[in-house]
Amino acid sequence: MLIVVEILFFTVFAILVIPVLTFCIQILVAVLPGFRNQKVEPQSAAIALLIPAHNESAGISATLESIKKSATPNTRIVVIADNCSDNTAEIARSNGVEVIERAHETLRGKGYALDFGIQHLKTKPPEVMIVFDADCIVYPDTINALAQAVIKGKRAVQALYLIQAKPNSPVKTKLAEFAYVVKSWTRPLGFYRLGMPMQLMGSGMAFPWEHVKNANLAKGYIVEDMKLGIDLAEQRFAPKFCPEAYVTSEFPLNDEGADSQRKRWEHGHIGMIVQEGLPLFLKGLRTANIEMTAMALDLCVPPVALLFLLSALFAIISAVLMLLTNTTFPWGYGVIQFLLLALFVMISWVKHGTKILPFFELLTYAPVYAVSKIQLYAKFFVNRQIEWVKSKRD
Repeated sequence: MLIVVEILFFTVFAILVIPVLTFCIQILVAVLPGFRNQKVEPQSAAIALLIPAHNESAGISATLESIKKSATPNTRIVVIADNCSDNTAEIARSNGVEVIERAHETLRGKGYALDFGIQHLKTKPPEVMIVFDADCIVYPDTINALAQAVIKGKRAVQALYLIQAKPNSPVKTKLAEFAYVVKSWTRPLGFYRLGMPMQLMGSGMAFPWEHVKNANLAKGYIVEDMKLGIDLAEQRFAPKFCPEAYVTSEFPLNDEGADSQRKRWEHGHIGMIVQEGLPLFLKGLRTANIEMTAMALDLCVPPVALLFLLSALFAIISAVLMLLTNTTFPWGYGVIQFLLLALFVMISWVKHGTKILPFFELLTYAPVYAVSKIQLYAKFFVNRQIEWVKSKRD
């Protein structure tokens, strides 16, 4: 019986320790001193921006204004008004940009809109294609930085894309912002310094035209950006981080919009782990492709709240086994991996989270926040979100 328990214990430990160690290595390398952003030079390449927009009349003017301030002389701005029932298209045109409109009763979602935009660009293809969401703010030099990185690296790149909590947001939204910072800044920075790739994040994605013109986007994935990054990795063009480019958006204040957004992201991410994680990892090992292997490892790190919950549960089981057997090892490994994860969450907070929420709130509310998401993760098995649904705006 003890042998069976040990086999089960080490099986679960092996499955859990891989994402925990990947997480810790990424954070460790990110916090090492000596990193500097590269100098950004003006770019002359032909650039096309695609901005998919579904009922974005309230905020698209601010987005376009920020984009035009960052645009180069050779930048073409195309808004895809996708299944809009408001005046998004008219507002975009009044801002002096190119607008194309798409309508379809059943084929809805960002992937379909982007595919429509790519087909439109084929009549006058650019050298570099960049995607921005219609509710983001693009900071100065971002377009130059993305184009420079694409041309230099000859592959897709992802800007630093942060989703921020609005002033006076509740603590749970601040915790969500911190979790997103770890996912989109701290961890990618660690892999970037190691020369490894990162996942695409949806807004601030840039591609060589030749790599994206035939991309398989019209499939209705709820995390079409992540799937596209995996597809590029399998073609040996895994995306890289571009920390010199900076894009921001905001979490919705209303609970319905925030919950819908989190459900789409997290169910989509877990689904990609289940469907793509192991095959990509095995293919990377089989072909001796370190970037593909690293992409798979990064993909298999679940949302930090879920990783915390799984790690904590395993640590509790480990502690119970230590008490029952009066033996520290091997059962103590479960406690060690949890303490290691907790330590590097704290290190990532010191690196990029101190301005988001104070240490007391992190220490007090993070466990409560993680536990509150159990229902969300349970729904993956009984009420999984598989269709794209636009998050409700404030």
